[in-house]
Amino acid sequence: MIRAPATAKLNLALVVGPVRADGKHEVTTVLQRIDLGDRIALEPAERLRVVGFPEDTLVERALGLLAEAAGVEPRWIARIWKSIPVAAGLGGGSSDAATALRLANSTLARPLPSVELAGLAASLGADVPFFLTSGPQLGEGDGTRLSPLRLPQDYWVVLLLPNGERKGSTAAVYDAFDERGGAAGYDGRRAELLAAIGRVRRPSELAALPPNDLRSSPQAAELLAAGAFRADVSGAGPAVYGLFRRRDRAEAARRQLAARGPTWLTVPTWYG
Repeated sequence: MIRAPATAKLNLALVVGPVRADGKHEVTTVLQRIDLGDRIALEPAERLRVVGFPEDTLVERALGLLAEAAGVEPRWIARIWKSIPVAAGLGGGSSDAATALRLANSTLARPLPSVELAGLAASLGADVPFFLTSGPQLGEGDGTRLSPLRLPQDYWVVLLLPNGERKGSTAAVYDAFDERGGAAGYDGRRAELLAAIGRVRRPSELAALPPNDLRSSPQAAELLAAGAFRADVSGAGPAVYGLFRRRDRAEAARRQLAARGPTWLTVPTWYG
């Protein structure tokens, strides 16, 4: 049996543009791993099975596609231990799929090259290729075109999953964005984001990144009032994050917002 963590991610910024010819939206996003994660274990089996998380479809699809691409039978059992909240904008399902892909690929007599594995990941979802990389990344195009970023990692993260808030399908979130004309001004917001990234040297300078185009939350304002230097929704939400320079301030904020919903105190991490 082989095991690996499957970390969550934050969208430290998410700028969304018009629908592309392929039906997906143009995006520019800053992706950062955090030290909150599921665990994935993989071992040989007579047939493909995924256990531990009955709602999974993505890990099973990922392993089936890998076997097909490699010309082998999908003879693995994957076990998932969940810690990342589901459908929260933190990429848990995508991370699980990428981690399972990486583990299963390592068991092949002829592992797929990294470029081919990344292409397979992209066919599963826009966030999946990110979890095959290390460090923060700039996602462009449909989100799968990745470029490494050198961003500060010395801060604390408070996560909040607001009570009573649930994300609909990702398609529904994007439909709502289109209905309100959210893509207007995309080029300007993208230029603002790229310029802000280029100026970041210290954690506090992440505050200049533009806000999430898809979703906002009043809890972000509460995190800022509690001392966060940046707070926003991650991805399509509903998880909200606050970034803090000091652990004591972060822990105090986490306690202060605990009545709003489940909270976590974590940090950025470079690897999965």
